[in-house]
Amino acid sequence: MEENDFAPHIHDAMRQVRALKRRVLAAEMFTGYSGRARAVGGTAALLAAAIMSRPFYPKTETAHLVGWGAVLAIAVIASYSALLRWFLLRPKGHREIARLMPTVDALPPLAVGGLLSAALLSAGSHDILFGTWMCLFGLANLSSRRVLPRGIWPVGLFYIGCGAVCLFAPGVSFMNPWPMGVVFFVGEWAGGFVFHYNRKPEGTISSFFGVGQAAEEPHEPKD
Repeated sequence: MEENDFAPHIHDAMRQVRALKRRVLAAEMFTGYSGRARAVGGTAALLAAAIMSRPFYPKTETAHLVGWGAVLAIAVIASYSALLRWFLLRPKGHREIARLMPTVDALPPLAVGGLLSAALLSAGSHDILFGTWMCLFGLANLSSRRVLPRGIWPVGLFYIGCGAVCLFAPGVSFMNPWPMGVVFFVGEWAGGFVFHYNRKPEGTISSFFGVGQAAEEPHEPKD
């Protein structure tokens, strides 16, 4: 058999290897995060900024901390409720706790964020809280990038870039809620779209808003 006769077989084998690699990567891709839940958190941040900027809202650091704490609570409840629903709706053979490990990877940056926030508050350094929160949340987005959709790492860099601006730009005040509200609204909606299409690659913009077929039913790669 001549050398040229092997060429079609070699190319066919390479195509099969590439297809197998895509299937393995798809199987490892974490689909537990809800895009719509993430958008809820971003919307809550923007609404909180609008409320805290109104004249009737108390102009104290404590009141603004309570406002951002409420946003955090809404985002956590929405995201982890959707995560629990995703886990329970999976086939029994796919409910291994190990599949939730990407959520654990995000905890160290968030825990450090809590520690730094406490230290900054005790030192009275409220004005650098926004930048600190943004940078650490950006790291949380990047921590699991190997098992999250490719589009999530630019979202993490967006948060880190905005955090750097807030840390070094003059005149950024904790009492002005708009930088935090706008950055998290944009970032969470962008991340929400990324997670939505990770779950439903055939989805559309309208399906993200619940128009048409169900937007975020658990999606498993086909064999």
